[in-house]
Amino acid sequence: MHLLRAGDEVFAVSERNLSDHNISQGRFSVLLLLWNPAQRRLGAAGSPAPCGNTGPRTPAELADAAGVTRATMTGLIDTLERDGLVRREPDPDDRRMMSVRLTPKAEIFLADMLPAHFQIMARIMAALSESERKTLVRLLTKITQTASELSAPATPVATGIGANAAVAKF
Repeated sequence: MHLLRAGDEVFAVSERNLSDHNISQGRFSVLLLLWNPAQRRLGAAGSPAPCGNTGPRTPAELADAAGVTRATMTGLIDTLERDGLVRREPDPDDRRMMSVRLTPKAEIFLADMLPAHFQIMARIMAALSESERKTLVRLLTKITQTASELSAPATPVATGIGANAAVAKF
């Protein structure tokens, strides 16, 4: 119960900040996944991006990283593209695929809003010592992995009459 309550509270604080910038949590997550801090300058208030961001990615990679379906990711990308925050372009290594990248408008948007977002998250995490933060990350990683395994679709098991029908054919 404590885990769910903590998640709800952090989400609510984040959501208030994001709504001040007219962006949803889902669309913000996509922007963060595309943001490459090594190529950006946010100033002293900025901090390294989470999730090992690398810049342009395929929609499938984004969906996997965000933990959403590919259809959901397509909708998020469509909205961000309509708002001028991302663009799709042919993948330089495989022209059958598309890459998604941030636009200059998105970089300006992130430079404007990320310092406040990071300050809010830092304020939340300030309640924990460095050791507690490391432990929290380790424990949340374990919980996430286990929950992901449990939520993965199960492989159907053939049972009952006809279960071996393919084998029983003469």
